[in-house]
Amino acid sequence: MLFRSLSVAVLLAAFGAAHGQPSVTVQSQQYPAKPMTLVVPFPAGSDADLSARNLAQYAPRYLNNQQIVVLNKPGASGAIGTLAAHNAAADGYTLLHARIATHAILPATDSKTPYKWNDFTMLSVLELNPYVCAAKSDAQYKSMAALIATIRANPGKLNFSTAGPGTLQNLGPQYLFSLVGLPKDAAVGVHYKGSGDLTTSLLSGEVQFACNNLGTLLSHIRSGALRALMTTTRERLPEIEEAPTARALGWPDMEKLAAWSALMAPPGMPREAVARWSEALAKLARDRDWIAGNDKIGGIPAIRTPEETHRFVREQYELYEKLAERLDIRE
Repeated sequence: MLFRSLSVAVLLAAFGAAHGQPSVTVQSQQYPAKPMTLVVPFPAGSDADLSARNLAQYAPRYLNNQQIVVLNKPGASGAIGTLAAHNAAADGYTLLHARIATHAILPATDSKTPYKWNDFTMLSVLELNPYVCAAKSDAQYKSMAALIATIRANPGKLNFSTAGPGTLQNLGPQYLFSLVGLPKDAAVGVHYKGSGDLTTSLLSGEVQFACNNLGTLLSHIRSGALRALMTTTRERLPEIEEAPTARALGWPDMEKLAAWSALMAPPGMPREAVARWSEALAKLARDRDWIAGNDKIGGIPAIRTPEETHRFVREQYELYEKLAERLDIRE
């Protein structure tokens, strides 16, 4: 379902061509010696893009002041850009801004995904993103319970916006429907190119609600244009104190759902480059400007070691494998 507009054969051919890349070595004292490219598999203005640009602005302080150039390569729920980064030279100069969609949801829900979740050099988790459901402030339903009641009374009539089939914005509402005894198509997901378009569609009234990362919704909630109906965090968020938690509403299983970003590289990245990035990211984790940048986009800093990152991504992949089985959406 994720690649109807894209030739799977082309993707698989590209994937196969990437195997057998020669090993690359670098001098840790000299790396990086030139600008690096950070591939973002989602559009400009998306949550992924904002996170990547925050990294690109401040990480160079700890990497010989070498520039990090953000390259947006959206499409196929993130698969196009992710595959492009995978196939790049493993010399430490092409990196990937990975997301929950590219490394947990897509591989877990679509067997045609042309890479595996662990086909990459994992460097670090970057940040976690609170997951929030919202509607326009003038909507007739003023709470999540009222929205669910409206959906139940009007099956298939309400729409919600997503950033693509294999994304948390699409899977989250479907999972919620399963928890409250509704079919997964109780409301219709309308797919857009990215989280920016997703939010615009909600503001314009093209859809009736959306569940998305806090970052792209926050300014509109603060302005009063949108109303936050629920968050999946364990505690209420100070930024949207009015929004109850899913646990408080009786759906604690929704706490499993939260977005995240991670920094990865093509398979076989030299150990010296991995060590250099680990050193730089440990310093970035204490950088006040980077932390403040996360606050602006609704992110919670979560720098981890490569080993911890591998464990985290594996656990996320396994979680969505189970959710895909429960929702019967594995293809």
